[in-house]
Amino acid sequence: MRTFTDVSELAAAEGEHLGYSDWLTITQDRIDRFADATGDHQWIHVDPERAAEGPFGTTIAHGYLSLSLLPYFGPQVYTLQKAPTMGINYGLNRVRFLQPVKVGARVRDGIELTGTKETSTGLLLTMKHTVEIEGEERDALVAEALALIVP
Repeated sequence: MRTFTDVSELAAAEGEHLGYSDWLTITQDRIDRFADATGDHQWIHVDPERAAEGPFGTTIAHGYLSLSLLPYFGPQVYTLQKAPTMGINYGLNRVRFLQPVKVGARVRDGIELTGTKETSTGLLLTMKHTVEIEGEERDALVAEALALIVP
């Protein structure tokens, strides 16, 4: 984990890879709970018997489940000693789901700070997230996420 004194020191790391999160195992329980939260109960996610006969041989995580893990991974990669008033999820510029995450797979996030911009409200950070699947050549997803840090 990388520790920055404050948001200014973090901003000075623009262009740098900040590090990697811990590995997280994607369980069927997590997939099922995400399906319940979103109402997306497609068989490829929640029916292990049917999915065993499907194209991946098992259930797979929702793409949006993988994407929703970014806030979970972030604090494992970097932290600020002097916390800002708040940080706001400002949106996404680009997301690509490159490969399905099979149940039982382990994933982690690598984060690069690709941009900083001063605004009237605070500092807008652009982070490139690359969610890897352990043992796979292709990543699960690549996303450019925006966070507004209010000092």
